[in-house]
Amino acid sequence: MTNKTILSELATNPSCMDDYDPNSMPVTKARQFIKQFLSPVIETEVLPIRESLGRVLAADILSPANVPNYDNSAMDGYAFNAADISKSTELKVIGSAFAGKAFVGGIQSGECVRIMTGGMMPKGADTVIMQERVNVEGDLIRFTEAPKPKANVRYTGEDLQLGKAVLPIGHMMRAADLGLIASLGIGEVNVYRQLKVAFFSTGDELASIGKPLQEGQVYDSNRYTLYGMLKRLGVEIIDMGAIADNPELLEKTLLNAAKLADAVITSGGVSVGEADYMKQLLAKHGQVMFWKVAMKPGRPLAYGKIQGNQDKHAHYFGLPGNPVAVMVTFYQFVREAMLVLMGQPNPAPLPTFNVVCTENIKKQTGRTEFQRGILFADNDGTWKVKPTGAQGSAILSSMSLANCFIVLSETVGNLDAGALVQVQVLDGLV
Repeated sequence: MTNKTILSELATNPSCMDDYDPNSMPVTKARQFIKQFLSPVIETEVLPIRESLGRVLAADILSPANVPNYDNSAMDGYAFNAADISKSTELKVIGSAFAGKAFVGGIQSGECVRIMTGGMMPKGADTVIMQERVNVEGDLIRFTEAPKPKANVRYTGEDLQLGKAVLPIGHMMRAADLGLIASLGIGEVNVYRQLKVAFFSTGDELASIGKPLQEGQVYDSNRYTLYGMLKRLGVEIIDMGAIADNPELLEKTLLNAAKLADAVITSGGVSVGEADYMKQLLAKHGQVMFWKVAMKPGRPLAYGKIQGNQDKHAHYFGLPGNPVAVMVTFYQFVREAMLVLMGQPNPAPLPTFNVVCTENIKKQTGRTEFQRGILFADNDGTWKVKPTGAQGSAILSSMSLANCFIVLSETVGNLDAGALVQVQVLDGLV
């Protein structure tokens, strides 16, 4: 069954998803709905590890060796056999072992080897005592504190074992992963190709930066916030510009975007009940459903697929036009969808935790709100949060001030200062 058939059937038979209601879609249901229709990229490429940062693995990374590949000391000290702990606290130093320069030969009872961190354990030795816990007199050492048997030794395969999966398929490469893979002697990795995302803004009221504003116009900020959010995800970005409410130009831009990209994002023109050119075009060229999500800001949302080339459909995300609503809906719905499309089957949710809110909060029940907040450490080191101020969906400055969302569920109403609230951390994302 094709994606077109699936979405077409879903549009006429919403019961295939429990509690589906386009006029009152809960936030969690909207996320679930979108995820079940995502089709990740399948094409792959091989990249040098330095170029793989932020890309998603298309195959498991298996360890070609044990790490470490020999028993070695975890610190500077003296290597000896644990059997000598009970026999004597005095040992004779018969040589040295350094990282990359092993001690030749083995040790006998009553002997030890001066060893540096990373140095190979000599034959017959299984324990290292820290240099700070011995007294040295000539070629003899005496324990000031006896170590536990087999202490301070890194054993062969302790970190990674030969043939074991080091990183799984679907893992997004991070800085630590580059070093981890390099430590195995692997220079290239197989990753999914970069996701291509096209986006454009709609509306006659939009003016581009550098042009004087006419009466009734505003500068198009949404393309810049979308660019920043997509840049953080590491996708290939295709900016189609700000498009006026001209049906021919909108249609041309939409179809071109669907041909060029795996996903298309628009801002504006998707409010439920509006007579809008974009809605007519989406109905003509795709299978797109329009929802009123029970949330604030960002109530109007559209999701579906647009016909690109003959055998290709692009995922479509229609976001509201208000600047804050664009960012909120992106973080709550589009970000996770992008990660799935990039090849991550189950992206980790944005981190959330409960803290005390220091100010009163006004809120209506019946919808989830994402108020902009400032998470801060109080004088006693306790983390707390306060709203940024006015919470209007057009007040973009609130997003610049915020480092978190204060997430208030549909059952929550007005709150007094001192109430415990859930926050969703934005640092590292915005």
